[in-house]
Amino acid sequence: MSGEGDRPATKLANAGRRKEWTRGIVNPPVWRASTILFDDVAHLRASARNPDAGLYYGRRGTPTQWALAEALTELEPGAAGTVLHSSGAQAVATCLLALLGPGDDLLMVDSAYEPTRAVCGGILKKIGVTTRFYDPQLGADEVAALFTDRTKAVFLESPGSLTFEVQDVPGIAAKAREAGIASLIDNTWATSLFLPAIARGVDIAITACTKYVGGHSDLMLGATTARAGFFEKIRKMSQSLGQIVGPDDASLALRGLRTMELRLRAHEAGALKVARWLEAQPQVGVVLHPALDSCPGHDLWRRDFLGSSGLFSFSLLDTDETGRARFIDGLRHFGIGYSWGGYESLALPIDPAPIRTARPWAGKGAFVRLHIGLEDADDLIEDLAAGFARLEN
Repeated sequence: MSGEGDRPATKLANAGRRKEWTRGIVNPPVWRASTILFDDVAHLRASARNPDAGLYYGRRGTPTQWALAEALTELEPGAAGTVLHSSGAQAVATCLLALLGPGDDLLMVDSAYEPTRAVCGGILKKIGVTTRFYDPQLGADEVAALFTDRTKAVFLESPGSLTFEVQDVPGIAAKAREAGIASLIDNTWATSLFLPAIARGVDIAITACTKYVGGHSDLMLGATTARAGFFEKIRKMSQSLGQIVGPDDASLALRGLRTMELRLRAHEAGALKVARWLEAQPQVGVVLHPALDSCPGHDLWRRDFLGSSGLFSFSLLDTDETGRARFIDGLRHFGIGYSWGGYESLALPIDPAPIRTARPWAGKGAFVRLHIGLEDADDLIEDLAAGFARLEN
């Protein structure tokens, strides 16, 4: 286990490594189990009274899953615990189902991840929950003005994973708490290292560990870290839905955690170098990277965040869909695919306009989202420069 005053790299090296779980082994072993055998009926009955206190049944977890959950909790000061899920999308759905019921109102940021929007328009609508989408550039007072007696939760994604607006996370969380409303954030872009969301006032922080926690594009896993009261509700809902993360996946996530700060700092440095280079290119209209002065909400990012990751977007001027495809298809060092957070760089054509409802998307040009991996940034810049040259020919 890490100590209270440990710095991030030290926390990552030690988090979740209880001696009773590791038995002297450096990494928590992979404990696979379904049935747990008890010494006698009395022992079985005693375990049933508090099934989360120790080994009870495989779906309640083994020390491998417990080690990961404890490690993620240690990285969020003020959190009571962490619930593991099979994906970030499952984490979002579980949290919203745990908090909302028929007749309730949800305020959802309009820049939210598209699968999050699908939960709102699908299962939440089916059970009678109303979702209202709000502009990600609204300030805390403006968001609070949208609260009604039926509003039970406000959801943030800061920055948005396509358009990268940064929200007033502490301000909105404080307004929600004053009104007795739960605040949730999708914190996948920053992770708890670059945005300690619970410490900033949020009640529930959701992370797609598929991305930077895993870090190698071979893991699907989500996590919800929450304050007391909320943690228990989410854990109960997760158990009611029969959710369990396999110990092998939990072990991969634990391995990824140990190097996460090193990787994030490398992603940060490479992405900033590429983003600043893109800003100077005549074929580029805008670069949406929260660490750049020109990005909406940059001052909030500078106030609240401890770093930036490798994901951002930019627009190609005077380029249609065919030209954008030609630009992306010819890149040598950028793969074409969904997700992000691995060691490899990715390029993805994006069009936020069709899914935005709170305010029409005003971005001009053909947008491309980049994830800057761990390659040499100069090689990536040369690759992008060749792409611009193709557009000119």
